[in-house]
Amino acid sequence: MGATDFSEHEAPVRGRGSALALLLGADVAVQFGSAAAALLIPRVGVWGVLVLRLTVSAVLLLVLCRPTLRGRASGDWAVAGLLGLTLCAWNSCFYLAILRMPLGPTVTLELLGPLTLTLLGSRRAADPLWALLALVGVFLLGKDGFSGLAPTGVVFALCAGALWACYIRLSARTGARFERLDGLAVAMTVAATASVPVSLAFGRVTLPEPGDVGLVLAVAVLSSVVPTAAELIALRTIAPVVFSVLMSLAPPAAALAGLLVLGQSLGLVQWLAMALVVVACGGALLTSRQDRRR
Repeated sequence: MGATDFSEHEAPVRGRGSALALLLGADVAVQFGSAAAALLIPRVGVWGVLVLRLTVSAVLLLVLCRPTLRGRASGDWAVAGLLGLTLCAWNSCFYLAILRMPLGPTVTLELLGPLTLTLLGSRRAADPLWALLALVGVFLLGKDGFSGLAPTGVVFALCAGALWACYIRLSARTGARFERLDGLAVAMTVAATASVPVSLAFGRVTLPEPGDVGLVLAVAVLSSVVPTAAELIALRTIAPVVFSVLMSLAPPAAALAGLLVLGQSLGLVQWLAMALVVVACGGALLTSRQDRRR
């Protein structure tokens, strides 16, 4: 009896630990992917990066996963298709926002989407507390760039946040309906296809030079394939409301990377902000584990 209880409790703990490791790894990958994208944007433009990133990601996932497409219900296709359209729309709104205002405020406003998902979708009394605590921490990290924001940029950032919340829900459903990463491969193909007319409508798409192939691959793998795959797998273990709080780790990860890699100094307020986010994420995971043990 005692051994059975122990195994029942330990499996979710190990699952959540693996999920957290996946998300932290995804955050690191995104930071390097952003650095590669910064080098690629002057060559192909913002919209060229979007199309190339999603297209190369789709091709890589299709080749690596070789998804089984026969025998799928119409509901499976609908969920994967919606995930793909949401991915395209989310990325497009994010790019439209950062073209109009700094990255820090954009990410902070964008995080309102996942954190609102926690506030509205939680059944535990503690989750809104963790979401608000994380929001305060992220706001403190980006507070210096909030003056004089372009209204259209704010609108696009908020739209990106709402689409991010939709992405979390749809990613969880796609992971539940498809084996391995088959659903993600289908969704990324839809996203890549949709990105072409969207990019042509808002800007222009420039093909990369042969010497830029390595950068394109780096952006696709680090900014799309690794994060979306890690998040889909993590959502098979942890609830979307907890996952949404964990998304607030991205800004502190970026600030810490700036400290360690670029030698950027951090003030007392920034250290406090990162501490708040870490406490919020730890609290969300801890209360989730306690609920499982009841």
